[in-house]
Amino acid sequence: MRPMPRHRGLAAQRGAAILTAMLTVVLVASLAASTLWLQWRGIEVEAAERNRTQAAWVLTGALDWARLILRQDGVENASVDHLAEPWAVPLEQARLSTFLAVDRSASSEDSTEDAFLSGQIVDLQSRLNVRNLVQGGKLNEPSRAAFARLFELLDLPDVELELMLDNLRLSQIQDSSAENPTRRSLPLAPQEFDQLAWLGLSAPTMARLRPFVTLLPVATPVNLNTAPAEVLYACVAAFDMADAIRLVRARSLTNLSTLDDAAKVTGQALAAFDSTRHDVKTSYFEVRGVLQLDQVTVQEQSVVVRDSSKPPKVKTLWRRRSAAPTPLQ
Repeated sequence: MRPMPRHRGLAAQRGAAILTAMLTVVLVASLAASTLWLQWRGIEVEAAERNRTQAAWVLTGALDWARLILRQDGVENASVDHLAEPWAVPLEQARLSTFLAVDRSASSEDSTEDAFLSGQIVDLQSRLNVRNLVQGGKLNEPSRAAFARLFELLDLPDVELELMLDNLRLSQIQDSSAENPTRRSLPLAPQEFDQLAWLGLSAPTMARLRPFVTLLPVATPVNLNTAPAEVLYACVAAFDMADAIRLVRARSLTNLSTLDDAAKVTGQALAAFDSTRHDVKTSYFEVRGVLQLDQVTVQEQSVVVRDSSKPPKVKTLWRRRSAAPTPLQ
């Protein structure tokens, strides 16, 4: 067998060396790209977490600010709450630097130029309270009539109202025996509006009810100074829709100081208003805040209660924070 020519052997060696070098370059490039991607990903995750933490602190400060506004309002005028008060003015989206004294020597990374804050305080007693429907395990007929009028006005199915009433009554049954097998089949008692689906309300019905219905820890009257016309129509049996609109227009000129004022501006007898179901002041509020910081947008919703002590205390009942904002209503 004849040996391979020398020049062919050298060419094969050169080819193998070139192939090895190319494979080495590809391997090094892959490792470098992987390392660079991991480093970039770590930086992005750290930046996002830092922004979320900063947003959480800012929204906590915004909640404290809202509580201070409500407390001061309670000090200055504890007997009446209406839509011309400072707490009722929504905060449109504004740069955070508008509210903070920014150090001019701070680096661009610490600047608040790209942070935007917006918020709103909502009177929860401007809505019908689901908690009013069942009290002491018994159906409250005036509250049931108010919800029936609202369902009729909004063209919602009566069958869902009856289902909600039945399940709400069952959910409030207190069984001291944990061994009772029927206990497992009872519906859970909802603690907030979104949980009303547990009682049988469909998603379209809940969407229509959201601006007019709430769920609070205790039974509450409707504030006639802040309730929309639909709620006024529903909660005042003697009203038609024209009366409700007339009251809304009248209170926009002069707020109602007592239930007598409501009777006067609508021409209705005082008997149409019940102090257990109607009022001109509020204890429960919802505070909403939205902060946009770089590419991160964080929304926080809180429910607070203001007591009648002097000076009043404003206590936070619950807070919920989410990455995706919902429109302010």
